[in-house]
Amino acid sequence: MSDLIVKEEFEVKFAKPASFYNIENRNIPNKYQDDEIKCKEKLEIEEEPIAFTEEKYICSQSGKAFPHNSTPVKQQRTHTGEKPYQYNQFDNAFSWEETLINNQRKNTREKPYQCSQCNKTFSHKHVHIDHQRTHNRGKPYKCNQCDKIFSANSNLIMHQRIHTGEKPYQCIQCDKAFSMISNLRRHMRIHTGEKPYQCCQCDKTFSQSSALVSHHRTHTGEKIYKCSQCDKVFSSNGYLKTHQRKHTGEKSYQCNQCDKELSTNSSLIIHQRIHTGEKPYQCSQCDKSFSQNIHLVDHLRTHTREKPYQCSHCDKAFSRENTLTVHQRTHTSEKPYQCTQCGKAFLTNSNLIKHQRIHTGEKPYQCRQCDKTFSQNSTLLNHERTHTGDKPYQCSHCGKAFSYRHVLIKHQRKHTGEKPYQCKQCSKAFSENGTLINHERTHTGEKPYQCNQCNMAFSENGILMNHKRTHTREKPYKCKHCDKAFSTNCNLIIHQRMHTGEKPYQCRQCDKAFSHRDVLIKHLKKHTGEKPYKCNHCNKAFSENGTIINHE
Repeated sequence: MSDLIVKEEFEVKFAKPASFYNIENRNIPNKYQDDEIKCKEKLEIEEEPIAFTEEKYICSQSGKAFPHNSTPVKQQRTHTGEKPYQYNQFDNAFSWEETLINNQRKNTREKPYQCSQCNKTFSHKHVHIDHQRTHNRGKPYKCNQCDKIFSANSNLIMHQRIHTGEKPYQCIQCDKAFSMISNLRRHMRIHTGEKPYQCCQCDKTFSQSSALVSHHRTHTGEKIYKCSQCDKVFSSNGYLKTHQRKHTGEKSYQCNQCDKELSTNSSLIIHQRIHTGEKPYQCSQCDKSFSQNIHLVDHLRTHTREKPYQCSHCDKAFSRENTLTVHQRTHTSEKPYQCTQCGKAFLTNSNLIKHQRIHTGEKPYQCRQCDKTFSQNSTLLNHERTHTGDKPYQCSHCGKAFSYRHVLIKHQRKHTGEKPYQCKQCSKAFSENGTLINHERTHTGEKPYQCNQCNMAFSENGILMNHKRTHTREKPYKCKHCDKAFSTNCNLIIHQRMHTGEKPYQCRQCDKAFSHRDVLIKHLKKHTGEKPYKCNHCNKAFSENGTIINHE
């Protein structure tokens, strides 16, 4: 059969034989609607042409022809940008009636499509159709690589990207790519700071709807996800799944750089930033950046000085909820995190992880300048300052600057005389927690640090490190003035005072100053008259140990 040409006000040309085309929706005059013309059957054409009553409508911009006058109007709006349909609630304009209707349904929550099997309702027809397949078990879309089946073609396409590694959605700000557009949108909120989901009870905002849902349960106290093994309940399914991996020991997420296995995908992403150095969360006030959003949130409170979390036992307030939780354990003496190898228990999970690296020898944090590795990120940061010479922490009393915050805090206690750490057995107080721990071992006799060469044990790790150098004869601390080297840092500091003339130890009674603390202690005995060293033979007493040795 020759190609069919239909003429009225316009011509329609078929590039294929007319028998190929389905005419079920055509408006055909009655004389052609006999028994031989049926839906999806081949059409037999008589010699007389079929007359269409439709008029031809042409787009003035692109020259395209359309069978209905509404179609070129819609087409032209793509050229002109005209959006005649306005929705007052958001002052948004829409170029299509359908878009307006869909947006109105979104905000009025109208759901005209109802499932005949479970009475669920939907705003959009295509969502309704996808849902019905879940009842009919109709999953016609099958992956050709792993035989998984899906109820919607779009779900199959997204799934196949797992196999192909395709990531078609790219961030224009940092070039990161994603397999799903929804993941790109979530990621973009890191850059924009957008948090469109607001809690109706406390006005907190969130970048993800799931985070808002989980947060809302902190107000209601609702915990709907229950562990089948230990009866613990959780406010989100994600928390439950993470918890259940403690029972199963499952660690299904593996780092491709160091082969470490982690129990959650989010933990893997955070871990990989150790290797990449990526810090996507940037402070808008001081340009500092962080690898985790929670660290940015904590940091922002250093600018606002906000401390929303208050202890119910002692009225102390904290900027972080987990800091409050850890603090409250000092009142309850709870230590929920226990090492499976040696039985030690810890207040926080992070302290347990740090401790476990003593057993495993793991050092995941590497310096980019000298390739040294460290078991803790804070130790790496402190080490990096030896390269940069950075001293960001300054004392407000004397102007001294320090590389480390904890050193500044310790230093400031010299000015204030504060000793917040008290021994429970003898009521002695100390300015540092580490000094208290070391002191408590004089009561318990505990010596947890053992030399692997001679089996000597020590109460402090620092003493063990110094001891080990007696085996290796290593002297890593070098004087920058005279090339002398020392096995301990404290000996280097004392030695350097010979060059600088620094005398930091001052007598409060006569204003004399000394370069060594032990010399100050000896001097103070002149004022007090104290003579603690007594001769066993003649009962003479001396203020210094060296004097009694010479006497005896």
